[in-house]
Amino acid sequence: MKAFGKILGLGLLGLLLIIVALGFALTHLFDPNDYKDEIRQLARDKARVELTLNGDIGWSLFPWLGLELHEASIATLNKPTEPFADLQMLGLSVRVLPLLRREVQMSDVRVEGLNLTLVRDAQGHGNWEDIGKPLPDPNATASTPPAPQPDTPASTPAETQGGNERSVKLDIDSLTVNNARVQYTDEQSGKSYQAESIQLSTGAVHDGVNIPVKASAFLSASVPNIKARTELAGELRFDRKLKRYSFEDMRLSGETSGEPLAGKSMTFVAQGQVLVDLAANVASWTGLKVSANQLRALGELNVRDLDKAAQLSGGLSIAQFDLRTFLDGIGHPLPATADAAAFGKFELVSRLQGTPSSLALEDLAVKLDDSTFTGRVAIDDFAKQALRLQLKADTFNADRYLPAKSEEAKGTAAARQAEVKQQEASATVGAGTSPLPAPPTQLAWSTDKLLPVDRLRVLDLQADLSFGALTLNKLPISNAQLKANGQGGLVTLETLRGGLYNGTFEAKGTVDVRPAVPQVGVNTRINRVPVEHFIKRESPDQAPPVKGLLTLSSDLTATGNSQKALVDTLNGNASFTINDGVLVNANLEQQLCQAIATLNRKQLSGEPRGKDTPFQELRGSLVIRNGVASNPDLKARIPGLTVNGQGDLDLRVLGMDYNVGVIVEGDQTAMPDPACQVNERYVGVAVPLRCRGPLELGAKACRLDQEGLGKVAAQLAGNRLKDKLDEKLDEKLGDKVSPELKEALKGLFKR
Repeated sequence: MKAFGKILGLGLLGLLLIIVALGFALTHLFDPNDYKDEIRQLARDKARVELTLNGDIGWSLFPWLGLELHEASIATLNKPTEPFADLQMLGLSVRVLPLLRREVQMSDVRVEGLNLTLVRDAQGHGNWEDIGKPLPDPNATASTPPAPQPDTPASTPAETQGGNERSVKLDIDSLTVNNARVQYTDEQSGKSYQAESIQLSTGAVHDGVNIPVKASAFLSASVPNIKARTELAGELRFDRKLKRYSFEDMRLSGETSGEPLAGKSMTFVAQGQVLVDLAANVASWTGLKVSANQLRALGELNVRDLDKAAQLSGGLSIAQFDLRTFLDGIGHPLPATADAAAFGKFELVSRLQGTPSSLALEDLAVKLDDSTFTGRVAIDDFAKQALRLQLKADTFNADRYLPAKSEEAKGTAAARQAEVKQQEASATVGAGTSPLPAPPTQLAWSTDKLLPVDRLRVLDLQADLSFGALTLNKLPISNAQLKANGQGGLVTLETLRGGLYNGTFEAKGTVDVRPAVPQVGVNTRINRVPVEHFIKRESPDQAPPVKGLLTLSSDLTATGNSQKALVDTLNGNASFTINDGVLVNANLEQQLCQAIATLNRKQLSGEPRGKDTPFQELRGSLVIRNGVASNPDLKARIPGLTVNGQGDLDLRVLGMDYNVGVIVEGDQTAMPDPACQVNERYVGVAVPLRCRGPLELGAKACRLDQEGLGKVAAQLAGNRLKDKLDEKLDEKLGDKVSPELKEALKGLFKR
């Protein structure tokens, strides 16, 4: 028995030596390069590809089935001279015995100089789609069905999923790819994408274990023109039975530049744990860390229903950074704003919800400079740019974010300010003996563009905003609410309302940018708001011409895309009332005193005194046509006086031209000068004033109307003559005639 075992062992050893000797003889005495033509023909017949072997073929048989190709390329049979793949060298080897157990155990796999060129032609056909397809039979007609191919019988689903695929075990010591290149061109769209200088190295590749991976490449696209240098590292893990794939400690970094960045560059890093579970149709990216130039973000992303309409959820937190500097650094600078420091601080925390066509930031908290916003921001449809805003803010100064004035606008404002100062310097407060100010000529409004017309034409907007404190056009609005929507170029302001200086206001309107020239309509209601806050002043220290509580209603329309264009085309109606007000630095009593002294042919004994004129009410209505407001019914109630007026307000230059009549109701108060003491002759007489000049001057632009004053003097002289005649009749007639006859005789002198 022992001898038999010894003989069997020697026999097996001899057989092994014979196999090794045979393998040695085959690999050393048999040269595969002598059979290149047969190999090419085998590739045509079995793989349906055109294989070109310009370099040598190296091989080994046992214990490794090894293959090494040099200078090889592959093309389809339809275009054999246009290879879609070529390489400088491919080296791999497989253990022979494990193949018998349906296990693929490979040593190092090395690929050098792979060049893969994929092209989809103008008809939408890709050059890779003909791989494995035979050439069409030139003798076949259109009605002849294709001949069956001698392929292997199709596997049943059970065989594919339950048998062969699960039984093949992959085992590779390492994979190395050097200097590879992949290019894809779509002739239908004219776009192309390219990855160059691809470097890839892995550790041992086994099913169900972590595989160290390092890769780098230079990526580029033609439309838009963009380039990126990328590096990828981490540990890849896959379990084909469970259809579960993960990339642990993933780190993608690099730098990109191109047309979207307008010549600027951006460095980026993305890190985290990535998992894809195709059996459960879910994916996740946890421990997400992203940086892009100054931006730093943390979060996690989860996707479900990968086999249907994928649903995204997760969270995102962006640390505070300088938004203006960041956008400038990636080639998308913000326009200059009234406050150069605006957009200097930005941070965000939000919960994410999304689909392939939408994204929502739920439970949003944003800090922008000195403001905090909470609520929801969503894009309901990426294709339609359907923006939805539901936000609450503690405080927001909108003036900081308005476009900065152009040099032209600054010049216009400076020229007008100089004109107003010149008129103000020549206007004497008090008696009004100086010449009547000239009508203003300098434009008061900017020609800078106001509306981003192109953006508004494609905007799909629904906004519901509220502010604890909102500053708009230097007006502090409390508890402000704004609702607006936009669709197809028509933006509707449903409401903008709030508290203002212990009063209230509300505005509604539309902006229609569908026509070539934008059309604007606005309806406003202001209730008991101090009027001085609406008066345009070049300097905060400049005193307003009038103070009081304004109640205003208006319905206005205009066209254009600048302040000047809108004012030039302003049309509509308005009515106003100012209660408990003051004409600042304007002494109507002194103006009246000057007029009475003139009528009395006396000189004032003192210098004109400047002081305010209080009034109980100032009201009127406006009819506005092309920027000029006609005011036919101006009325003011001043203690002891009644003021009536009519005139125009030229809103284009912020000028006024009024005729005003001041009526003495009675000698209720002492006049400031003996020369203008009021007697009963002046009661009910309208003393005429002419007010002309910049609106900023207010009542300081008013002067005695000398022509009108002459008419008043003539009227008073007639009244005085009548009184003397009445006295004479009373003396002559006495009690000789009846009172009725006496009044009839007096009436003769009135005619």
